[in-house]
Amino acid sequence: MIFITVGSQKFQFNRLLKTVDELVANGTISDTVFAQIGYSNYVPQHYKYKRFLNQDEFSDMQRKAKIIITHGGTGSIMGAVKKGKKVIAVPRLVKYGEHVDNHQLQLVSQFTNSNLICSCENIEQLGDLVEKIKIKQFNTYHSNTKKYLDEISDYIDNL
Repeated sequence: MIFITVGSQKFQFNRLLKTVDELVANGTISDTVFAQIGYSNYVPQHYKYKRFLNQDEFSDMQRKAKIIITHGGTGSIMGAVKKGKKVIAVPRLVKYGEHVDNHQLQLVSQFTNSNLICSCENIEQLGDLVEKIKIKQFNTYHSNTKKYLDEISDYIDNL
């Protein structure tokens, strides 16, 4: 299954939802697709969706998914990567009214350069990327949180 999430901020991401709809309609994507479409006003015709999911529903969709297609939001990417999911991140762009700036390009680039996700800056490549990601191997995410907490704790203990 492919799970699409566009986040919960008050921005549409019609470009992504419409592209996936076209790819499902023409058979390029044959997997089952479910999307959390948020504030987008495009309504998918060829896959199931819900505007917003509660925390349990969202976790369940992440768990079921083999591939997660997401916007370039840190939380969405990190949540999927931490669960070991294959992620295609499509950055939101100002020129389409999808965000206030293009910071998601930089964020997605960093995750891609670390070989944790696959970037899709050109939406026309999405169909090919869905097939390629199925066999692509990614690095495993390792959190530095414990290391940083230990360093802070050691610092405080030595004050």
